Amino acid sequence: MSIDHLTALDPIFAECIRVGGPMQRDFSRPSGFVGLLRMVMEQQLSTKVALALWDKLLTRLGDVTPATILNSDDDTLRACGFSRQKVGYARGLAEAVVDGRLDFGAIHALPDEEAIAALVTLKGIGRWSAEVYLMMAQDRPDIWPVGDLAIQLGVQRLKGWADKPSPTQLLAVAEPWRPHRSLAAKLVWHHYVSLQEQAKRAR
Repeated sequence: MSIDHLTALDPIFAECIRVGGPMQRDFSRPSGFVGLLRMVMEQQLSTKVALALWDKLLTRLGDVTPATILNSDDDTLRACGFSRQKVGYARGLAEAVVDGRLDFGAIHALPDEEAIAALVTLKGIGRWSAEVYLMMAQDRPDIWPVGDLAIQLGVQRLKGWADKPSPTQLLAVAEPWRPHRSLAAKLVWHHYVSLQEQAKRAR
């Protein structure tokens, strides 16, 4: 699926490239425990801050595994950017892997909606985290995270709408983009982040 094809479907994607230039951003994440843990860390944080904290965690632990998370004390994890609540989520994910409740192989074999349903049973994993994990770590082609604020604000600007769109509106506008909504989401993110970067440089 090419960007050119999406651009032919909807001119907003040409605007994404006009604003952000060629899309060279790396939206990928590791698969499995590490990728899902990063989804937890990135909740409510900017990408830049989350990456800096993840690097700090790698430096502290050496290797991020269920065992190293469970063997780390709360102060170590909190020093790496995990809130008290996120420390609990991280330990819960690690315990679920260790005791076999979290089987990534089985989840990865499921269709999108079933995989999302399985992931959101885990404490700390909401629909946004599950969707973004499947998009970024599993490279699934048709994920459209309507709960993402940057998607909401990005589409609002690109479409010239007065108000932030509802999930129903976002689902409707993206219907013609099936089954390539993951690429659409990445282009909207590219546009949104590019505008933020341009605004910072202008200050």
